[in-house]
Amino acid sequence: MSAMRAMVFEQAGQPLRSCDVPSPVPRAGELLLEVSACGICRTDLHVIDGELREPKLPLIPGHQIVGRVVAIGEGVADFELGARVGVPWLASVCGTCRYCTTGRENLCPDARFTGYQRDGGYAELSCADARFCFPLPDSYSDAQAAPLLCAGLIGYRSLQMTADAKRLGLYGIGAAAHIVAQVAVHQGREVFAFTRDGDVASQDFARSLGAVWAGGSGEHPPSQLDAAILFAPVGALVPVALAAVVPGGVVVCAGIHMSDIPSFPYELLWGERSLRSVANLTRRDGREFLAVAAAAHLRTEVTTFALADANLALQALRAGRFQGAGVLLCR
Repeated sequence: MSAMRAMVFEQAGQPLRSCDVPSPVPRAGELLLEVSACGICRTDLHVIDGELREPKLPLIPGHQIVGRVVAIGEGVADFELGARVGVPWLASVCGTCRYCTTGRENLCPDARFTGYQRDGGYAELSCADARFCFPLPDSYSDAQAAPLLCAGLIGYRSLQMTADAKRLGLYGIGAAAHIVAQVAVHQGREVFAFTRDGDVASQDFARSLGAVWAGGSGEHPPSQLDAAILFAPVGALVPVALAAVVPGGVVVCAGIHMSDIPSFPYELLWGERSLRSVANLTRRDGREFLAVAAAAHLRTEVTTFALADANLALQALRAGRFQGAGVLLCR
């Protein structure tokens, strides 16, 4: 193909433009993928809204790519033509800095990210560094596998930060939380789900995933929490979550962007409570989580959209008009 159809981001605050662009050609070390599905993510909204301020422009968004290898760049030995692979947010790292050499490549200052600093999967074809691609469990369809590549991975990394917390609060029951809730239940934890006040449908959805309690973010859970993860990018929830966890508990902020955190009394943090963030992911996270997903038979609830309807899909995500994850079908 000399040209392909893609949804292109050109200016913050403007809708994506559907157009034909030159087909990418794999360089040394890269795979060319025929994209079958690409998950949509709140990070895509942060890019398009201008809240993440360093995108390459023009840009093809999308960082939860499922595709099949149709061409292989020089030097790639681990993948064959026709192989199904997943491409996550982390696109490349330097490999030599103090973070990369100590198992913290997610913090590499020279890291580049799919659908942000290199073109992503809102397109018919996409190139990716083979070292950062993952084989996918056979038990998932293309559409069902796509949310595993960011929603699942970030949720899993966030969950790891809660250590052995027994009672776990999840604020915001969207793509990531609906996966991590199942992992937590599989591990024998109790999940307490917090949604927008009055969002009965999301509360019922959380219970269907195994939550022992579900209510509005302004409600007090029936038991104090050992830890909480904030998936909703709402800074005002930080003091709310701190007030809900026990001394020694942890609150994890899982989003790449969040509205400002309001001031709060020190007593909410006192008692050796911890507040920390999650930044990106490592390839080790990917390998571990995809093995967990296959072993635990995690369910991904997806609503699919045609590639040409990417703007409608993003509007639906912004408005919370579907449960679970949204996925573009690119073929």
